[in-house]
Amino acid sequence: MPKIWAGIDAGKREHHCVVIDEAGKKLLSERVENDESVLLELIASVVDLTDGEPVTWATDLNAGGAALLISLLTAHDQQLLYIPGRIIHHASATYRGDGKTDAKDAAIIADQARMRRDLQPVRGGDHTSIDLQLLTSYRHDVMCDRVRTINRLRAVMLEYFPALERAFDYSKNKAALVLLSSYQTPDALRRLGRTRLHAWLKARGCRNSASVANKTVDAAEAQHTNLTTQPMGAMLVARLAAQLQNIDHTLTELDTQIASLFQQHADAEIIISMPGFGPLLGATFLAATGGTMDAFDSADRLATVAGLAPAPRDSGRISGNLHRPRRFNRRLLRTCYLAALSSLKNSPASRTFYDRKRREGKSHKQALLALARRRINVLWAMLRDHTTYQERVPLPTLTTT
Repeated sequence: MPKIWAGIDAGKREHHCVVIDEAGKKLLSERVENDESVLLELIASVVDLTDGEPVTWATDLNAGGAALLISLLTAHDQQLLYIPGRIIHHASATYRGDGKTDAKDAAIIADQARMRRDLQPVRGGDHTSIDLQLLTSYRHDVMCDRVRTINRLRAVMLEYFPALERAFDYSKNKAALVLLSSYQTPDALRRLGRTRLHAWLKARGCRNSASVANKTVDAAEAQHTNLTTQPMGAMLVARLAAQLQNIDHTLTELDTQIASLFQQHADAEIIISMPGFGPLLGATFLAATGGTMDAFDSADRLATVAGLAPAPRDSGRISGNLHRPRRFNRRLLRTCYLAALSSLKNSPASRTFYDRKRREGKSHKQALLALARRRINVLWAMLRDHTTYQERVPLPTLTTT
């Protein structure tokens, strides 16, 4: 058993470290910069306090600003536990005083690590899963930028050309974005005409160019009034359309890079064999789990982290009261949910299970969550046994004459 516990309240530029002994007595309280040489001195100072006894470190961050600290502790064979910030926030209410400081938070982290036995160690993923985590997180941010840009584009178009704003789904129609990068006003589109607009779009490799040209000219002919916001709005729309094309190009490059990197992982073939999982969802799954099932001793534990296991809320004579958990990995839940939704197209077993849940009165969302929970069991067993997915053949229905 360790003799001392070191709590780290991690930050971007600085960390605060508090070390306590078995009795909770404070042995060290120090603020250090997030710098390699300073952190190495801190580790050496804490280790010197133990006289050869093991040290348990704990931190409220497992990535970001704590990445350098985690790497140094791992390199020095130090045990490191992760305590989510939500736990520290609620635990602080049980300690004396209403004040909040980095030193107090670090002391609470150390004390919680001393008392609790359910904390998980910080496990570093393999190199491929770490790279996938960075790439998929960046892709998520790019997708959010794309949604925001589309919303801005539609909002600006409503100010001067509402007929064209409602003519297309700009999140899917790339030809419409190519069009808006050069032509944004009703007058310009009417002068161009259907035939020349069709040829112009076709020359730029746009699909369904004839349909896009017809809808565009119809929208232009529906509005002959020039609003005062048109000159500035047209300029902004052209700029936003160009931004969206650049974002789409970035997403295409990212998807190619993610798919290539995902194929290099040892479990890629196993994951992608399961219906519903493609390279992108498979890469997101690896990024969310660290590329290995070492952190999940059972399928139930994996389902809990993914938010697919309901949490009980029983009291007294009330039992069987289940509710959705509050703490779970939302990205992992989204991955499992989308994979379950996609599996309905090409997996008879998934479709059969989903239909049964619907007949039981479950909503579409509830049935999909139940399917995702069931698939978690299968996927965990596949990764445990290193076997690919085998679709279960439905038993033939017996008929009597």
